[in-house]
Amino acid sequence: MNKELEHKFVSNLEKHQNIVHKICRIYTNDQASHNDLFQEITIQLWKAYPKFRGDAKFSTWMYRVALNTAITLYRKKKRGIQTQDYDSVHFRIHVEEYDDATEQQLKLMYSAVKELNDIEKALIFLYLEDKNYKEISETLGITEVNARVKMNRVKTKLKNILNP
Repeated sequence: MNKELEHKFVSNLEKHQNIVHKICRIYTNDQASHNDLFQEITIQLWKAYPKFRGDAKFSTWMYRVALNTAITLYRKKKRGIQTQDYDSVHFRIHVEEYDDATEQQLKLMYSAVKELNDIEKALIFLYLEDKNYKEISETLGITEVNARVKMNRVKTKLKNILNP
């Protein structure tokens, strides 16, 4: 991969890295797992980047790769999260420390979201990121109608979790 492409990737990743941090927070329970998942998502984004054609926004493409990576690892959780050696990646990213102090008011919501299944988590995450149903359906690879139906079910499920 040429240096210009590498620089463009690193720049886009740094600009949108909070997307990855938020996904990591939903799919992990501790800082070490968060860091491992962040690293694995970064590596998968890097590997997939040469195939990124720009048909969608970088952030939409990033959501899709990151969520697919998180869901795949979440499903393999019983065997433990397998990661690749970060030193094998040639670039270095300036990582902002993720400060969840500003999101303390969402603590209850995060705890409720953790009770959802992997696809439901992805759906509610994209909804909370203010993605419209068209973007949600494109990111998750489902129809817009299916996204709406699933979202209504997830909202009901969350209400039941938050108000038993």
